[in-house]
Amino acid sequence: MSKTKPFEIPKQWVWEAFKQVRSRKGGPGHDGQSLEAFEANLGNNLYKLWNRMCSGSYMPPPVLLVEIPKAGGGVRPLGIPTVSDRVAQMVVKRYLEPELERHFHADSYGYRPGKSALDAVAITRKRCWRYGWVVDLDIKGFFDTIDHELLMKAVRRHTQERWVLLYIERWLKADLILSDGTRRTRTLGTPQGGVVSPILSNLFLHYVFDCWMDRNWPDTPFARYADDVVCHCDSMEQAQQLKASLEERFAQCGLTLHPEKTRIVDCRKGNPPDPYPNRSFDFLGYTFRNRPTRAYDGSLFVGFNPAVSRKALKAMGAQIRSWKLHRKVLHTLEGLASEINPVLRGWIDYYGGFNHAELGLLFKRLEERLASWIRRKYKSVRRNRKKSWDILLSFRQRMPRLFAHWRLLYTGRKGSMTRAV
Repeated sequence: MSKTKPFEIPKQWVWEAFKQVRSRKGGPGHDGQSLEAFEANLGNNLYKLWNRMCSGSYMPPPVLLVEIPKAGGGVRPLGIPTVSDRVAQMVVKRYLEPELERHFHADSYGYRPGKSALDAVAITRKRCWRYGWVVDLDIKGFFDTIDHELLMKAVRRHTQERWVLLYIERWLKADLILSDGTRRTRTLGTPQGGVVSPILSNLFLHYVFDCWMDRNWPDTPFARYADDVVCHCDSMEQAQQLKASLEERFAQCGLTLHPEKTRIVDCRKGNPPDPYPNRSFDFLGYTFRNRPTRAYDGSLFVGFNPAVSRKALKAMGAQIRSWKLHRKVLHTLEGLASEINPVLRGWIDYYGGFNHAELGLLFKRLEERLASWIRRKYKSVRRNRKKSWDILLSFRQRMPRLFAHWRLLYTGRKGSMTRAV
């Protein structure tokens, strides 16, 4: 390492950071450079990045802001850094993560190694059986309203490494490039989509919420996945007090709880004599509500349980329609399967974790599109729906593992389609 460089950052760190960025893929930033283009001159690009980071002269380029439609309407702003900036951010993330992981709360599940959204759904399900009330929190524009000064105060509690502090401050202040090419300066927030943003947002809420809950509401369990939070209470009165306290706490830290989307939910089993208006809530793509549930001994009871939400089903249905399978008559059935199976497996792995029977209707609609594909591909059955279904059944019997959803969707004899339990 040259003595003229103020910061000692090993070259190996930059190389390891690039490998992680490459594995995540992702599109180009505002400069239009793709991962493939960056890799075409990899040695030179990584050397220049390392040299600038070590000298302190690295200045993060602007972040491309794109708007992603939400399933329930509206848009989600997503910031896309350039490829080289993603590598630089990964260097800092890899440096910070081991230290922060030692302090993060056990019930913080988002963007953390060894934890997942399904873990958060599972613990929430278990606690809904023990506690009768939930406070479902919605932080208004969280990623866009993080206070930079408070965030840097939190970062300084865990590191005094000058280059880490320098580059985090620069990333927080980096301009945004809008879709029309205009440039916007920032004084709040960390763009959702950046490599370092998840760990910084987790750190911010660690002090704003997690630690505050442990100090002030130690007997009130919660699950937090990034800015999605549910808290469990014993009574409606306790839930009301907690909601009021949280509104005050978040306001002190520059955040706002959405007045309509932050709700108190009645999770009591069955039909209580004094039902509360809100008797369900959505969390991480699952809707929690009272449902018929089968016990270990086979008996049925009504329990407060999760299943895939209508919003998630609607989004998946829209994606299936976008495939336009019936038009792909030049494909073989095997070709169709190889094209859509990765998506289907992802849906099944995630939304099939609890009450997977709720996916049945979605996949029956997919079957209808496959039958339509058969009618388009084979002229002999173009006007014969029943025959197209018979052909689809014969394919399934010969190749029962061809499509990822077939084992989930079909149970029983003679290929009868039933909802898996």
